[in-house]
Amino acid sequence: MTTLPTPSAEAQKHSEQLTALIQQRISEAGGWIDFAQFMQLALYAPHLGYYSAGSQKFGDAKKTGGDFVTAPEISALFAQTIARQMQQSLQQVDGNILELGAGTGKFAADILLSLASLNSLPDHYFILEISNHLRQVQLETLQSKLPPDLMQRVAWLEALPTSFNGLVVANEVLDAIPVHIAHIQKQAVYERGVAWCDGFIWQDQAITDKDLVAAIDKQQLAADYLTEFCPAASGLIASIAGMLQHGVVLLIDYGFSAREYYHPQRNQGTLMCHYQHYAHTEPLINVGLQDITAHVDFTSIADAGIQHGLTLGGFCSQAQFLINCGILDLMSLVSPQDVANYLPLAAAAQKLLSPAEMGDLFKVIAFTKNIAEPLLGFSNGDKSYTL
Repeated sequence: MTTLPTPSAEAQKHSEQLTALIQQRISEAGGWIDFAQFMQLALYAPHLGYYSAGSQKFGDAKKTGGDFVTAPEISALFAQTIARQMQQSLQQVDGNILELGAGTGKFAADILLSLASLNSLPDHYFILEISNHLRQVQLETLQSKLPPDLMQRVAWLEALPTSFNGLVVANEVLDAIPVHIAHIQKQAVYERGVAWCDGFIWQDQAITDKDLVAAIDKQQLAADYLTEFCPAASGLIASIAGMLQHGVVLLIDYGFSAREYYHPQRNQGTLMCHYQHYAHTEPLINVGLQDITAHVDFTSIADAGIQHGLTLGGFCSQAQFLINCGILDLMSLVSPQDVANYLPLAAAAQKLLSPAEMGDLFKVIAFTKNIAEPLLGFSNGDKSYTL
């Protein structure tokens, strides 16, 4: 196991409070909760969960502070490129933008500044954020970066609207939705959950959820196989599909098609934790102090969208999507002779595009409703056939 930095006394006290809450929930449930419940509490318990409390989550491109770095924090180049896809979509839809889980707010700020330069601003940029702490961070970021006329377009929501026209975007949201863990053994299939015995421990129990059993059976997994299933992510897609009347859904995250996700060699699943820029696979420690994620099964996401009335608009790597949207054209606007500006841009592009960095692991999937024109971001290298 990776040796992790020791939490401060204050952080440790915070973790102990959340541990006590989860321990109580386990006791109330009869001594065991499924991992999805544990992950929900660890990440989102009011005032105590990782995303609900006040610690810094997002580091910058130099990994200064926080626990991990997202693409918008690396460079404005990421949002400037995606803004070109948004411009095309907004030309076809008289609507607004809705961002799910806006992180620090930097992506929203860069998108609005880019769309302003493209003369393609929506009337409203809505942010759906369930963390009060992150709402405040987003407000401060946006106020520091946007002029008043752009700031007045931003509004926060507490739930999905009942009806929406425009563009829905989410960057690294699906991976933080709580997952169930299945443990396939020779004799039976179990659900792996969490119990308490002088600390949190793994414990398997028989699966009682028929839908989860059906999802597991569909994959025909071999014995001694451990993996995640995320029905809540499919539920989110169904809710978005019910809300969207006319527009585009753009989802960016790390993951695989089902064929890769449930590959025989990936028999320990994809669960990952991030703590002070260390990645590890121990979610039962440092509770409330670290991020817990699972890779996305994009096939299940595609199936959920199609089943609920959306049209699959495309699926490809992040690198391919950004290249299709003109990231190289944007880079060419800065002369390589302008070393002070060009070198950071080139370094950012390397992180966003390289197969060894984010380029291949991160994927972009899109859905449309009542949109005829093909999406710019999938004009080359669309791999929807792999889903």
